[in-house]
Amino acid sequence: MEAMARLLIWGGFIILAVGLMTYAFSRWGGGTFKVPGDIYVKKENFTFYFPIVSCIILSLIITVILNLFRR
Repeated sequence: MEAMARLLIWGGFIILAVGLMTYAFSRWGGGTFKVPGDIYVKKENFTFYFPIVSCIILSLIITVILNLFRR
């Protein structure tokens, strides 16, 4: 039970940190990542943005960070 409580606390800290970083980036004009490879379609009355490469980069960064914490 104690391990589950620690997991929930760390998960909460991580979610809080990601939320604060997202707020800070959007506040300072950062917005979303726009890297080559992201799908962006803009028509007259329709806009579609799918950040596939941004998601892959973010996933790699999170994987490296979590692996560093495990060791």
